[in-house]
Amino acid sequence: MNPLAHILEHKIVAIVRGANSPDLVKIAQAVHAGGVRMMEITLNSPGALASIEEVAREMEGKLLVGAGTVLDPETARAALLAGAQYIISPTLNKKTIRMTKRYGAVSIPGAYTTTEILNAYEYGGDIIKVFPAGSSGASYFKDIAGPLPHIPLMPTGGVSLDNIKGFAEAGAKAFGLGSSLVDTKQAVTDEYLAKLTEKARAFVAAVAG
Repeated sequence: MNPLAHILEHKIVAIVRGANSPDLVKIAQAVHAGGVRMMEITLNSPGALASIEEVAREMEGKLLVGAGTVLDPETARAALLAGAQYIISPTLNKKTIRMTKRYGAVSIPGAYTTTEILNAYEYGGDIIKVFPAGSSGASYFKDIAGPLPHIPLMPTGGVSLDNIKGFAEAGAKAFGLGSSLVDTKQAVTDEYLAKLTEKARAFVAAVAG
C-alpha cells in the first residue's frame, strides 16, 4: 500500500482528538465500516503513541493510521516509530517535514496563505493541510488553485456534510474531518458506533457524488 496514493484515492481522514485509548479501535472499526480508510490520532490525546501502535496493528491492511497535532521533529519521529504512516501538523515546520520524509512517511503540514502553502510544498510536504478551512470556505480553495494548481490541498477545520462537496468541487484532494465526524465528547456506546458508521458513509457518498 502506497500511503500517499491511498490518501489521495480515499480522501477522508477521520480526526480523533481526546478519545479514551480503549475506544480507539472501536472507533476505527466503525469509520472503516462506513468506508473511511484513514484515521488521524492527535498527539494531544491521552496515550496517543500507544493508541497509534494498537490501532495500526489491529487495523493493518484496512485503515491507514497517522499522527496529528505534530509540532516538532522529535514528536514526529516518536509517532512514526509507533506506527504512524503520515504526519499532520497545524503549522509549518521545515524540520518536521524533513524528519517525516526521512522515514519515508507522508508529510501533511499546515498552512493558510498562498506563501505558506507554497513554502510547505517546496519544503517537501506531500499534501498541504489548509487550516482553518471553514472560515474561508470553498471559494478560497478555488482561488488558490488558480496560481497553485499543482499543490494538493486538504481543508481541515469546519468541514461538514453541508460544505464538503463544495470543497471537492473547488479542487481539494483530501479532507480532514474532526468533530463533524468523530465527536469524542459522546460516550462510545453501540448506538454511538452505529451512528458513526452512518455518518462516515454519508461523508464518503458526498465526496463520491
